[in-house]
Amino acid sequence: MNLENAVGIVTGSSSGVGAATARLLAGKGCHVVINYSRSEEAARKVAGECASMGVEVLCCKADVSDDDDCRRMVSEAIDKWGRINVLVNNAGTTKFVPHARLDGLNKADFFHIYGVNVVGPYQMTRAAEAALRKTGNAAIVNVDSVAGVFGVGSSIAYAASKGALLTMTKSLARVLGPEIRVNAVCPGFIQGEWLEQGLGSETYRRAKENLETRTPLKLTCSPETVAESVLQFIEGHSTVTGQYIILDGGNHLL
Repeated sequence: MNLENAVGIVTGSSSGVGAATARLLAGKGCHVVINYSRSEEAARKVAGECASMGVEVLCCKADVSDDDDCRRMVSEAIDKWGRINVLVNNAGTTKFVPHARLDGLNKADFFHIYGVNVVGPYQMTRAAEAALRKTGNAAIVNVDSVAGVFGVGSSIAYAASKGALLTMTKSLARVLGPEIRVNAVCPGFIQGEWLEQGLGSETYRRAKENLETRTPLKLTCSPETVAESVLQFIEGHSTVTGQYIILDGGNHLL
């Protein structure tokens, strides 16, 4: 896909992988929608960085678990540019609970996590489907996790939601072709403030050092390296849909 003058929506793009992806798209000449649910100041900063690359930017506050918000965000993009070429479903949430502590999660936790991590991407895809199909060559990339592949991660609810997102990626790929390709990236440990806050500084440091010592590539993901793989699914891989790629420095091989 040629991204020059294309239009991309990146959910959850005020920081982390979403922000890195938006910057990469903007660097390719793609107009971008910067989405946030709480962090307006951070979102405005990312929007400014993207605009400085010469593209147009729309900053949109929306909660992807709310269907009306999803439809409004898509409508605002269409009103501004008349088209959507790319959708990156990056917005996500979790609750950090050791897997063995089953009483650490309740029904409300599951509903909230699934609402953002599974229902959100579905609602965004549904809202954008017609516009994406109209381009004849569109791409959706779901930002998933190794948690969905191996049943690991911040909590059982999070792992289950990411497993559901992988299944949904395959289901959507079947029905949205030939106009829309749907794929997913599955990062492992991602460097950054979000994970450090969730794990605690000391646990975060030890986990990072452990992975960077024993994995085949001796590295962990950064938001930028995850964004690079998102971009690969958008720009290239023209014959690939319904697939996912694991980004963990080879940790899955151990």
